[in-house]
Amino acid sequence: MNEKPALAQGIGAPPTDGVAAHTRTMLWLLLIVYIFNFLDRQIVNILAEPIKRDLGLSDTELGLLAGPAFAVFYALLGIPIARYADKDGTNRVRLIALSLAIWSAMTAVCGLAQNFVQLLLARIGVGIGEAGCTPAAHSLIADSVAPEKRSSAIAFYGLGVPVGSLLGLIIGGVVNDLYGWRAALMLVGAPGLLLALVVLFVMREPRHLRPAETAATAHTAAALSTREALREIFASRAFVYILIAASVTAFLGYGKGLWTISFFIRSHGLSTTEAGLSMAVVLGLAAALGTWLGGKLADKYGARDKRHILTFPAFGMAIVAPVLFLGYYMEHWLVAMALLVVPSIVNNAYYGPAYGCVQGLVQPRARAVAASIMLFGQNLIGLGLGPFLFGVMSDALQPVAGQESVRWVLYGAAWLGLIPAFFFWRASLRLNAELKSG
Repeated sequence: MNEKPALAQGIGAPPTDGVAAHTRTMLWLLLIVYIFNFLDRQIVNILAEPIKRDLGLSDTELGLLAGPAFAVFYALLGIPIARYADKDGTNRVRLIALSLAIWSAMTAVCGLAQNFVQLLLARIGVGIGEAGCTPAAHSLIADSVAPEKRSSAIAFYGLGVPVGSLLGLIIGGVVNDLYGWRAALMLVGAPGLLLALVVLFVMREPRHLRPAETAATAHTAAALSTREALREIFASRAFVYILIAASVTAFLGYGKGLWTISFFIRSHGLSTTEAGLSMAVVLGLAAALGTWLGGKLADKYGARDKRHILTFPAFGMAIVAPVLFLGYYMEHWLVAMALLVVPSIVNNAYYGPAYGCVQGLVQPRARAVAASIMLFGQNLIGLGLGPFLFGVMSDALQPVAGQESVRWVLYGAAWLGLIPAFFFWRASLRLNAELKSG
């Protein structure tokens, strides 16, 4: 059979048959799941200050809750779960539904915690649940979408990052001011259990839609050991460069995501509601625009020259570094917020291009593992170390900088964006030689 994947015309194209309609349904459901993924993961950012006051935490402990408590288990479990997802007999839809149910339940449990240790354990539970989501989702998308539309499709899924974070800021800030941080955590966790049932009964596994002879062939081809998969993945120099760039981007993004909120609360005197709504509306929408735009530009200009799939993230990150520094330097919070808009657009444009490239640099039977390695780096280095080390540096600078210690940390973070810019550029030079056609 030589049919084009269902979304060869693009995410927004009208479906032409049942398979196309199901593929669009799958993409929308995966987007909603990923919104809940980041809503439950990131709501702790806007709740950080009230949690700190209520439980008597230091900035280091706060960074530990926001970062390593989640990221270590997420990263360590991600690769074996992805290996399971790459097996042709695995139902990835059931895997995603189960993962969603686990992390949603543990998010609600976070609201019941009475001390640091209990909250730490509950956050570990959230990380364990979320480990089964994105590698399987990327694999589903890559199996259903034409290669020339892959960056856009994965960027569409990636909209869950800014939209989920945006909703977390709004819901967390408002509910905290009205009812407290515990109510906010329980409120966002419970609906995920219902969504897990929707995913289970509405979404279908594409592997089960294959003709019998195609499925039999695919099953035979799927016999790839973990060592062989890892050898193939790391043989790609482009993959290694993208992994480094994405990991540093995540380190800076997660660190700034938590501590920029604290910066506006501490340095500019905003309430949690004011900080949450302002950052959600201004920076959240900017991040969503950047995620979408990055995928669209990658598909459009990458069709002419594959190097241009990563051009926007590479050069954009370098250009906006001084703008980001000025945003943290300004004394008026509205000016500061306005200056952070363009960096938020540019620094979120990498998601679709980077993960789209990863899915095209390996064989289909290694795609989930490749995505999980990317997530391993992004979460262990990014989420695991970003919020935590930013907090450690803030504590270390307090004797000198006092209340402005977070601002000083963010000064340095602005210029570190030059590092991922360099590695995205190096990766772009390898794409014409290494990207596969299927």
